[in-house]
Amino acid sequence: MPIAKIPCFYKGFLYSNIQTILDRCLKTPYNAPMANIHPPFTLRRSRRAHSVRMAVYCDGTVTVTAPPFIPKILINHFVSKHTEWIAKKVQQVQTRPRLYTTRGNRKEFIAHREHALVLAQERLQHFNASYNFSYKKITIRNQKTRWGSCSKKGNLSFNYKVALLPPHLADYIIVHELCHLGAFNHSEKFWGLVAQTIPDYKSIKREFVKT
Repeated sequence: MPIAKIPCFYKGFLYSNIQTILDRCLKTPYNAPMANIHPPFTLRRSRRAHSVRMAVYCDGTVTVTAPPFIPKILINHFVSKHTEWIAKKVQQVQTRPRLYTTRGNRKEFIAHREHALVLAQERLQHFNASYNFSYKKITIRNQKTRWGSCSKKGNLSFNYKVALLPPHLADYIIVHELCHLGAFNHSEKFWGLVAQTIPDYKSIKREFVKT
């Protein structure tokens, strides 16, 4: 379960009045089909979703999350209606400077890989004293869009650049992936686990977004 993609902006609506919205959409043509929306977006269906939500991430990608039963025509209309908003937000995240970025080169990766591995091992041992989770392999990678990930097999992977982050940000990434061993999602249970050792995790998330 990766944490790499950090949302910067959201748009959405609740589906409590879905029939009214759908009727309006059927009467009003949308500008383009999903495949032709610019910038393109990824549609993600989630049974846990309680609304249709569009997120512009800090890497410039766009994802729409919707419950399985929401018709595609409604999603297309929703995205098409906000194409100007999408373009504006994508431009903002692409043009502003990024202090903490996952991108790096191989030379830098080789120079910091061992340091990152030792850091991950030590901080995992420290924080896992509070959780007692069981994990397997720890891997350091040169990833372009992820800070870390957790597999269902219990393997943890981290971007070598965690070794270059301020300690509180590195700890957040390490705890985030560690807690996926207890909840392989981003539910209230998961964030409750994170809060046990990183009580100010919300402000840290905002710090990633702002920089």
